[in-house]
Amino acid sequence: MSSSNTVLYFQAGLGILANMFLFLFYTFIILGHRPKPTDLISCQLTFIHMMMILTGGDTLFADISESLKFGNDVKCKTIFYINRVMRGLSICITCLLSVFQAVTISPSTSLLARFKHNVQKYIIHAFFYLWSFNLLFSSRWFFFVAGFTNISETHQMKVSKSCLLLPVNHIIRGLMLTVAMSRDVFLVGVMMTTSTHMVIILHRHQRQCKHLHSIIHLRASPEKRATQTILLLVVFFVVMYWVDFIISFTSILLWMYDPVVLTVQMFVMNAYPTITPLVQISSDKRIINVLKNLRSK
Repeated sequence: MSSSNTVLYFQAGLGILANMFLFLFYTFIILGHRPKPTDLISCQLTFIHMMMILTGGDTLFADISESLKFGNDVKCKTIFYINRVMRGLSICITCLLSVFQAVTISPSTSLLARFKHNVQKYIIHAFFYLWSFNLLFSSRWFFFVAGFTNISETHQMKVSKSCLLLPVNHIIRGLMLTVAMSRDVFLVGVMMTTSTHMVIILHRHQRQCKHLHSIIHLRASPEKRATQTILLLVVFFVVMYWVDFIISFTSILLWMYDPVVLTVQMFVMNAYPTITPLVQISSDKRIINVLKNLRSK
């Protein structure tokens, strides 16, 4: 096993374990207690990230494909489709989390305050629309991805050990990139806007607290901690997204994938779903208390 594969396996294993722990925790909270709306969103995000890691990456992709007793073409289309649906949902749900937190911490005088009382209802509707949209939007990959047996064929771009992208007309390829880029740029723009809104609110709150000289107010409230965590996740997501996007866009535009570039892209692509649960675990007091109780027993 090469050193690059070892790194990818370690990253994938860490990401799957962290997301699985977080998914079980949020499921327990949702079923057994009164969950926060953010718990519903985070539970979805951890499931999406588990599926992203399981269906992404050259080594994992190949291993999963070999274990399934279906034709290579069916396996490639199915796993590639699931991975693309999950990648689309990752950016959508992260955006939803950012928007929700911006609404939650908005002052009563803000225009966003009117949505606070019905936010849980809006979240359920948002889940339905986001899943429906991404399931339909990613279905185009069924026509452009295939399993291969003859690696020497030209005009085909390798995307894993057993899958390739079929040659696509330049106009269709450009249209696909434009639509995908428009969706992602819009969502990233929304995330940056809501993040800026949250930073402004936190800054104002900090100034008010200093003005009042109140030690109690200076303590980090649960809302403030949650906002800071989400801001960190959004910034990290945006950085990793654009690195991944530049690699993907350049490769598809030039219709060429270098094995080294592919390995780097897999590492970048799985960085966000691996780091996210670790950040959430380390910043959620409920999880920290559970771990402390388990440790003390």
